[in-house]
Amino acid sequence: MEYKILNKENIVEYINLIENVRDFFSGDDLYIDEIGDGNLNYVFIIKSIKDPKKALILKQAVPYLRCIGEDYPLSKERMTFESRALKQFSSITNEFIPKIYHVSEQMSCVIMQYLESHVIMRDGLINRVIYPNFSEHISTFLAQNLFKTSSLYLDSKTKRELVDKFNSNSELCKLTEDFVFTFAFMEHDTNDSYAKGHALANELFNNTKFKIEVLKLKYKFMNQNDALLHGDLHTGSIMLNEKDTYIIDPEFSFVGPFGFDIGALIGNLIMSYTSHVALNIKDDYNKWILKTIEDVLVKFNDKFLYLWNQKDESSLIVSGFINENDLNDYKKDFMLNILQDSIAYAGCKMARRMFGIAGVADIRDIEDDETKDHAIKMTLEIAREFVKNRKNIKKISTVINIIKEKTK
Repeated sequence: MEYKILNKENIVEYINLIENVRDFFSGDDLYIDEIGDGNLNYVFIIKSIKDPKKALILKQAVPYLRCIGEDYPLSKERMTFESRALKQFSSITNEFIPKIYHVSEQMSCVIMQYLESHVIMRDGLINRVIYPNFSEHISTFLAQNLFKTSSLYLDSKTKRELVDKFNSNSELCKLTEDFVFTFAFMEHDTNDSYAKGHALANELFNNTKFKIEVLKLKYKFMNQNDALLHGDLHTGSIMLNEKDTYIIDPEFSFVGPFGFDIGALIGNLIMSYTSHVALNIKDDYNKWILKTIEDVLVKFNDKFLYLWNQKDESSLIVSGFINENDLNDYKKDFMLNILQDSIAYAGCKMARRMFGIAGVADIRDIEDDETKDHAIKMTLEIAREFVKNRKNIKKISTVINIIKEKTK
């Protein structure tokens, strides 16, 4: 059917045209509400009034950036890339992707499983909930998907087809280029009003050495096609409970540098940590966050290397090309480069969240300005160290030590 913007009044009419969704609800009367709190899209929950546990989520892209409005046009076809990414990730790590019931490229919409017993991870972190399986789950998701969509696993033809399939997601990549690597580090109308005249913002905007390193990261983001990325893997794009972990919202997906998704996640975990330190919360929760950061990095490294060691040939390495000892040295350097890139992207993501258009509730919702500024200052100090001195970081333990040192 022709595209139209869905709302609470016309969704029932739409889903009655979709056989498996219609069958899911078995003709029940439905309750519909708009629950999206993201920057891009509208998200509706559809529930049976008779049996509220019978529910699905409908997500639709509209032809503008939701957080700004119709004054910022944006192609609704971005939902195509999200549905493609969900299918790709599901084919590799099905246990971490919600079940998909319907995809329509014409309507720029996807209907999927409702995760009723799960919460957005950022909310859980703010409320100091411990997730004992998270580092195991997310490191598996990252290692499996990054390795199996890279040239270390795929043949050359398949890899190039993957790039062609995803790298026309140009509008959302441009959003990242603008809002992650550019506008948040300069005076710009889209920045948060808290930045205006703020000493820490002025210091960030005038830090030329930092900005030059950000340009290097931006260039790598624009040109390095390592593996299929989620593209926006922060704690607001993960739903979980103490047992399960699900990855959602991959509309920014594209084939890019290995370290980008890892860095986005690590940066968001660090911002949760600095917020708790600033709020002077002195329990074991901060220790758990630090251990989670370390575990994610260690487990990703080990799992990625394990997959690589099981693969004799790929489009990169042909059997007999290099002896085993030299290949192991190459792999060691390769993994160090991923770590250093991940830490640099973490720093960039952290810094851009302080005064750019898209802050994190962990810090931006702190009511007391002095406490908020303390969190911002610690976050920026870690970010600068990660971005400017990433090549000096040779061990994961160094990452943890930097976080501890800058938050004393």
